[in-house]
Amino acid sequence: MTIVPDIVGSLAPLPVLIPLVAAAITLIFGRRPRVQRYTAIGALFAVLAVSGMLLFLADRDGTTAIQVGGWDSPIGITLVVDRLSALMLVVSSIVLLAVIVYAVGQGVRDGTENQPTSIFAPTYLVLSAGISNAFLAGDLFNLYVGFEVLLAASFVLLTLGASEDRVRAGVSYVMVSLLSSLIFLCGIAFAYAATGTLNLAQMATRLETVPAGTRTAMYAVLLVAFGIKAAVFPLSNWLPDSYPTAPAPITAVFAGLLTKVGVYAIIRTHTLLFPGGELDDVLMVAGLLTMLVGIFGAIAQSDIKRLLSFTLVSHIGYMVFGVALSTETGLSGAVYYVAHHIIVQTTLFLVVGLIERQAGSASLRRLGGLAAASPVLGVLFLIPALNLGGIPPFSGFIGKVALLQAGTEQASVLAWVLVGGGTVTSLLTLYVVARVWTKAFWRPRADAPEGDMADNGPSALIDESFDVAFHKRADVGRMPAFMLVPTFALVGVGIALTVFAGPLIGITQRAAIDLQDRSGYIDAVLGPGFTATVGAAR
Repeated sequence: MTIVPDIVGSLAPLPVLIPLVAAAITLIFGRRPRVQRYTAIGALFAVLAVSGMLLFLADRDGTTAIQVGGWDSPIGITLVVDRLSALMLVVSSIVLLAVIVYAVGQGVRDGTENQPTSIFAPTYLVLSAGISNAFLAGDLFNLYVGFEVLLAASFVLLTLGASEDRVRAGVSYVMVSLLSSLIFLCGIAFAYAATGTLNLAQMATRLETVPAGTRTAMYAVLLVAFGIKAAVFPLSNWLPDSYPTAPAPITAVFAGLLTKVGVYAIIRTHTLLFPGGELDDVLMVAGLLTMLVGIFGAIAQSDIKRLLSFTLVSHIGYMVFGVALSTETGLSGAVYYVAHHIIVQTTLFLVVGLIERQAGSASLRRLGGLAAASPVLGVLFLIPALNLGGIPPFSGFIGKVALLQAGTEQASVLAWVLVGGGTVTSLLTLYVVARVWTKAFWRPRADAPEGDMADNGPSALIDESFDVAFHKRADVGRMPAFMLVPTFALVGVGIALTVFAGPLIGITQRAAIDLQDRSGYIDAVLGPGFTATVGAAR
């Protein structure tokens, strides 16, 4: 065995193990919040460092598989590090680290003093472990375990504080997630019945002998399960009602990451298990409807959190579009857009948390004059908003151009329809963020319909229907440094996606080549030359 697999073998389990160990430590020190904070931040910084090294090694040396627990593949637990999984680990680690620092600055609370914040750090670290496990999973059941860890942790975080709105949203979220998990379990059962294995690499080789109808039915079941988690229309209605009720850092990490785990699962199964394109047309239609329904929903909103939740749904459609093209260019564009959207969407939700701190509300009916009151906040919103809207030269523009170019190269009727739909969605996204800018930042607050119902003082009164109750808050108008610094950092990362777009697109193109040529993944898991041996036997 060479040195490189030894290094990767030592590093690959760490993005899962480090957060779990840190979660245990933070539970032990539940009465010492400072120890909890330092432990959580240190653990996620370590995960970021490990993820960066894994991406460097994967990009330089290709795909590596690691067997956990002393059992060889395909029986044991397999972790696979390739360019796609390593890139997702890096981007998710950046977001998770930034959000935990932001949460420390915010104090996690959004206006009440009764929230059990001692459980925030361990639960957040468990969430991080679940995300990493899902990205590294080399078999369907381990992927399912990653999703279930996410579900358990996210329910606790979503209902933190146990307010009526949060519990209601949490119950809805859990019911939808449980339905998705049940469908996923059915898909796992079907896959095992048809192939006799849950190892993704071995399943990829055996699915070639499964009848086409059975294979398509299996793929459809898995697509429904992953489509719910990724919020693909018509399986996305749960998201705008669930995410906006949580504290700002929780909403940010949910919006930025959790749906992308579902997108990652769609990319992995589409390219590795079902590369024939049986349901590409269905995916294209779903992508188009996701774009349009999401952005039309955003236009109708007056609360910034709900508005951003609908844009989140809308832009999932771009990723589904890239996957459905089943081309190298489309996959490269989809992977780049996933990385871009994780950073930008998380940044915008963190900015909304700052808006609530500065102005006491996230409702466009009550906001105004923020650009004059806080030019820094104006800059923090404007840059990622323009990026989301696809204004050149930002990464949003680069990602959309890559996807639209892939559509024109494929040149089918549906692809051209998606190109048109993507262009319309981009223009409407720009309209939506411009409306937020003109109403919340540019106009005087006195011109807002309900501008007199929120002010910058401790006597701010906000209707209980809003997700954040700032009643008699003494900290409205204050933006702690620990909230500003990670937000600035994520804005900088979003700009870096533009400045270093060339090298990053190089990585996504090589990742797309890996996804299109399954032999590297299969041989890494099952042994060198396995694909060639199977082909010769046939």
